[in-house]
Amino acid sequence: MGVAVVTGANRGLGAEWVAQLLEDGFEVYAGYRSDPGRLEMLACPTLTIHQIDVQDVESIESFAKSAPSKIDVLVNNAGVADGRWRNLTEIDDKWALEVMDINALGPVRVVQALYEKLNHQELAKVAMISSLMASIEDCHMGRSYAYRASKTALNMFTVAMKKEALEDNISFVILHPGWVKTSMGGDRAPLEVIESVRGMRGVVQDLRLEDSGSFIQYDGERLPW
Repeated sequence: MGVAVVTGANRGLGAEWVAQLLEDGFEVYAGYRSDPGRLEMLACPTLTIHQIDVQDVESIESFAKSAPSKIDVLVNNAGVADGRWRNLTEIDDKWALEVMDINALGPVRVVQALYEKLNHQELAKVAMISSLMASIEDCHMGRSYAYRASKTALNMFTVAMKKEALEDNISFVILHPGWVKTSMGGDRAPLEVIESVRGMRGVVQDLRLEDSGSFIQYDGERLPW
C-alpha cells in the first residue's frame, strides 16, 4: 500500500490512524512527543516509532532522516488545546503563542522536512487535521481563542502551500474529524475514534490533485471557510 507518516500518534486519533493504516498494509512511521502510549501496543515489523517535537526543527529533521525516501501519505495530527478561555481577560498570551506555534507552524515544519520525500511520480497526499472551529463563518460561540486562530492559520498555510505543491504532484486536504470521544473532545462527544478515522481515511483515499486545499469533514461534507 505504501509508506505513511503520522504525527501525534501516541493516542486518540493519531494512534487510530496508525492502527488502521497498518491493517491496510501500509508501512507506518509514527511520531510521538514524550510518551509512545498506544504505539507500544501496536508494535509490529511495519511500524517504526520516533520521538518528535513539532516545535523543534532538529527533532523534526531527525525524524525525517529515519523515514524512507518515498512517502505516500502524511497525516499531520499533532496538536494541543488552549484551555477554552471564557472571555478576553482570561487569554494567556504566552500560551496562546505556544498553541499557534504547535498547531499552525508545527505541521508546516513537518511538511518542509519531508517535502522532497513526498515529491515523486505518484500522487502524494497530505492530511492536515484541523477543526470546524477553524471556520470563521461557523464561529458562533466564540471562546477557545487561540485554538480557533491556530487552526484557521493552519488552514491558510495549507491552502498557500498547495498552490506551489500542485506542480510536484502533492495534494493537501484539511480535515475536520468531527466531535470525537478523545481527551480533547471529552466523553459527551457523539463520535467514536474508529468511525472518525475511518471516515477521514476515506476522504484521503478519494483525494485527487484537483481537490487539493479542500476543507472537508470526516464524512465527506465540505465545510465553510
